[in-house]
Amino acid sequence: MFERINAYRVMWVLVFFDLPTETKKDRKNYAAFRKKMLQDGFQMFQFSIYMRHCSSRENADVHIKRTKACLPPRGNVGIICITDKQFGMMEIFHGHDPAPLQPPTQQLELF
Repeated sequence: MFERINAYRVMWVLVFFDLPTETKKDRKNYAAFRKKMLQDGFQMFQFSIYMRHCSSRENADVHIKRTKACLPPRGNVGIICITDKQFGMMEIFHGHDPAPLQPPTQQLELF
């Protein structure tokens, strides 16, 4: 049965991280984690917050699993999954001025 895509089914995966960068190995782990996130289609929202648009919860689960598989050995990482409707209610500011909403990057998905 075809399930209509709507703002309550489409998901956003947000990954928040605070990773150490004191040693050369720490910086290498940080860079590898960030590179894998980008390769998996995440885009930077803020310096340590990356996000990815997913067509369904099942698709979001795939990307969450991939993120967990490449976690660095040290540091803090948080993962949250929210609906497109919730994401659309976010208010973003540059200083005191509201920032214009940026449309999500189009992603090609093959079924």
